[in-house]
Amino acid sequence: MRDLKDGIRAHVRIDWNGMVHKRFRGTDADKRYATEVAVLKVLGERECPYVPKLVEEHPEELYFVSTNCGSPAPNLTPAKAKELFAELERDYGVRHGDAEARNVTYSAKLGRFCLIDFEIAEILPMAEKTY
Repeated sequence: MRDLKDGIRAHVRIDWNGMVHKRFRGTDADKRYATEVAVLKVLGERECPYVPKLVEEHPEELYFVSTNCGSPAPNLTPAKAKELFAELERDYGVRHGDAEARNVTYSAKLGRFCLIDFEIAEILPMAEKTY
């Protein structure tokens, strides 16, 4: 596996199949793990197409596996990042909590920007859809 990030709060690796492995560490690791897993589940239920999909959970190890959402988007403007996080909140009821460009990737497969790292996000109630 190849390291993507090895910091005080998390160790993130990508395997040869393209899956992302994230292990939480440091202050409030258990809470951050629980938040990110809960958010990814809700976003999956709400059918958000531009976030990682949870593949495996290992709560006793504060570790999960998710799909990959592309590569870093280093040239993303702050205005575009703000727009992406606002879209997530408006359309899928999740306030990111760390709405910075470093948490945006670009997926050539999807042909769009994606959002990652939901460890301090907030799940909001969704309005009923009326057709």
